Amino acid sequence: MAGGFDLVLKRGTCVTPKGTLVADIGVREGVVAAIGDLGRQPAADTIDASHLHVLPGVIDTQVHFREPGMEHKEDIATGTLAAVKGGVTTVFEMPNTKPPTTGEAELADKFARARGRAWTDIAFFIGATPENADRLGALERLPGVSGVKLFMGSSTGTLLVAEDAAIERVLRAGVRRLAAHCEDETRLKARHALAVEGGTPHFHPVWRDEETAVNATRRLIGLARKTGRKVHVLHVTTAGEMALLGQARDVASVEVTPQHLTLAAPDCYDALGTLAQMNPPIRDDSHRKALWQAVADGIVDVVGSDHAPHTLEEKAKPYPQSPAGMPGVQTLVPLLLNHLHEGRLSLERLVELTSRRAAELYGILGKGAIEVGFDADFTIVDLSARRRIANSWIASKVGWTPFDGMEVTGWPRMTLLRGELVMREDEVLGQARGRPVRFRETATEKH
Repeated sequence: MAGGFDLVLKRGTCVTPKGTLVADIGVREGVVAAIGDLGRQPAADTIDASHLHVLPGVIDTQVHFREPGMEHKEDIATGTLAAVKGGVTTVFEMPNTKPPTTGEAELADKFARARGRAWTDIAFFIGATPENADRLGALERLPGVSGVKLFMGSSTGTLLVAEDAAIERVLRAGVRRLAAHCEDETRLKARHALAVEGGTPHFHPVWRDEETAVNATRRLIGLARKTGRKVHVLHVTTAGEMALLGQARDVASVEVTPQHLTLAAPDCYDALGTLAQMNPPIRDDSHRKALWQAVADGIVDVVGSDHAPHTLEEKAKPYPQSPAGMPGVQTLVPLLLNHLHEGRLSLERLVELTSRRAAELYGILGKGAIEVGFDADFTIVDLSARRRIANSWIASKVGWTPFDGMEVTGWPRMTLLRGELVMREDEVLGQARGRPVRFRETATEKH
């Protein structure tokens, strides 16, 4: 619209790098064009955001959408639909699909599948293997690639790089921050009988114990320092790891999940059984408290959902044949808003954990803040709305959440992607318009 805006968000409480303020946001050609009192300036469309908070579009940097190869659990269309219903505008999808995403062909196939079907903007990780280690430096620089994912311990799928020599080769092969699943494979194998003999999911954190995680994280930090490669430790679950990572800010950044911040053993296994089973496991309340302390201390950089759905039929298998993982992309925002309501974090810290820091760590262009020139991605929330999370609300193909029946305060009311309204009051609107995420050429984070 000549001389005006395509869209103006009116009178929302906007969380910006310059502070939290009531302001209008003018959008033109998919990007933020103005922030302030825009008065009666012409606009093709307006949205009244008064009494609501406008956050930068939430970035979930760890999802498993199961396509290709496991589409009976989830696919790119249903996974990203769940994301926008939950207020998420950008996702990073993990490589442990069938086949795993380990080269150019598999990556091209995923982008082709996402075209016209992804409701969010999307990036894909390349999975590290001993076989592709020497090519990772080139692969991580391909357009739309969020980086390299390293599995030090076996989880869902076949990707595994367990030995220090092979991990060192992977670390030396590139320059971008590497994302790692830290569980010690030797200890996992040695302790597996504990899970079989225990026979219930209560034994999941016994088998995959604290030392299994701490050992792997300690090894990764040492190798990161040796090679000069920065790493991002995913879904940290233990007090011991947080103590190590607090002293390793020079090389390591930290993710936690809403599940590990919200649930605790043994109660979650009593109530949910195998629905609470994930890798690394939900642990007891002493570890959950340590995670929250790390959030308060600034050790935690990012909250990612580790959305990893399995069908209820698969989850009903006897433990430990039951698969590990649970849906999470749609409940990430409501859970964190509820923790905000209960005083565990500030609104500014929530934005840092869900958008700003992810953009910095991964070198995302045009996202992570409400700023002129940035993509007009917004997660508009009602901090006072009281809702009950229910399976009937879940858009994921598996149709369940471990948080079914939980009452929360705080709810996503609208999701906008590049200035287009894609969700309003639980209704998904328009058509899938997601694009590949753009990254800075060097993707070296700011400090």
